Amino acid sequence: MEATILKWHKQPGDPVKMDETVLEIATDKVDSEVPSTSAGVMEEILFNVNDVVPVGAIIAKIRTGVSDTGNTPKIHTPTPTASPEPAYTPVQEVKSEFTPRAETRPSVNGNRFYSPLVLNIAASEGVSMSELEKIPGTGNEGRVTKKDILQYVAGRKSGVKMGGRTTDHGPQTTPQYTSAAVEQIQPANYNVPTTYTGNVEIIELDRMRKLIAKHMVDSKRISAHVTSFAEADVTHMVLWRERVKKEFEKREGEKITFTPLFLEAIVKCIKKYPWLNSSLEGDKLIIKRDINIGMATALPSGNLIVPVIKNADQLNLVGLTKQVNSLANAARNSKLKPDDTAGGTFTLTNVGSFGSIMGAPIINQPQVAILAVGAIKKRPVVIESEQGDSIAIRHMMYLSMSYDHRIIDGALGATFLTAVAKELENFDASREI
Repeated sequence: MEATILKWHKQPGDPVKMDETVLEIATDKVDSEVPSTSAGVMEEILFNVNDVVPVGAIIAKIRTGVSDTGNTPKIHTPTPTASPEPAYTPVQEVKSEFTPRAETRPSVNGNRFYSPLVLNIAASEGVSMSELEKIPGTGNEGRVTKKDILQYVAGRKSGVKMGGRTTDHGPQTTPQYTSAAVEQIQPANYNVPTTYTGNVEIIELDRMRKLIAKHMVDSKRISAHVTSFAEADVTHMVLWRERVKKEFEKREGEKITFTPLFLEAIVKCIKKYPWLNSSLEGDKLIIKRDINIGMATALPSGNLIVPVIKNADQLNLVGLTKQVNSLANAARNSKLKPDDTAGGTFTLTNVGSFGSIMGAPIINQPQVAILAVGAIKKRPVVIESEQGDSIAIRHMMYLSMSYDHRIIDGALGATFLTAVAKELENFDASREI
């Protein structure tokens, strides 16, 4: 829906080839390079590094129809009487949280930059450009920061004058207030910095963690979460994998983990209970015929990402294994593409890979369910048979599934979860790879 510009590889006047990387962007899930859709000359860049840009916005203009001779062509602006304006090709379309204004890149005397955030605050508070020029900036190279503009606005509302104003751009001084004025400048509209006592370490959340936090809170607000639990005896599956894993790796060149086996069971059960593979839009239930299973994957940074196995129902065990390994490796090496994390209809998370025996996961919106598998542990279990009961050591695993109670009732949720557990328990230990 939106992306942050990380770096421009081309500047105005630079020649651009078809499919040549023009810039790098960061979405809420992955970072990626954006290639040019046309050959020509970069004429204008409309957004700066770190700007968040909306889908559909033109972020740069390329003059097409210019041959690449190795020399930088001279860019000129056509006059009203000249030939019609050349066609421009948008480099990429991404989304922002603000509406670009005509004055998003102004300067004072040609050398003072104002960020879009500062300009938006100034516009909303009625601060003119002439006033903005006189605000002493405490940022890099005397730039006016968010804190500076908020302090100025608060001081203006309370009638407090700031000291240390300069109209040139030499050394700037920090605004000075009396103690009485400071109390007036801290209205309820603005957050007062928290003071921490004791031995603490303050870490600024990275972009991905901030977005994860937002998505998690949004999901709890949107969906009525209910979590059901089940237990499965996966002894047959564990023994089968142990028996075939060396031959499988030798033949297919891939290591087989438990994840593709879990996915295989989930796909079979989704076909029986398609409501688990749906989303809710207003008063309409959208049942997805494509079964795209998201696979929660931990990154080296500690953050979480969910690459998606598309059309999982059309893949056999070998195909699932290769997809699982490929996406997991791409995630850990920051090689995922935006499409690799899009279109999921159901999510699997393996909390057991870190030693947890069970969990209550949060639904990945706009899906209606997420299934978690815990660590496989050997435990003494009562075995019932026609000859009587006995105690044996078995490989046991807990499964838990959180689902949206607006759509999935307890009966359907528990039935689906039990069906997945039975699929794993009834695994054919004699199957061939």
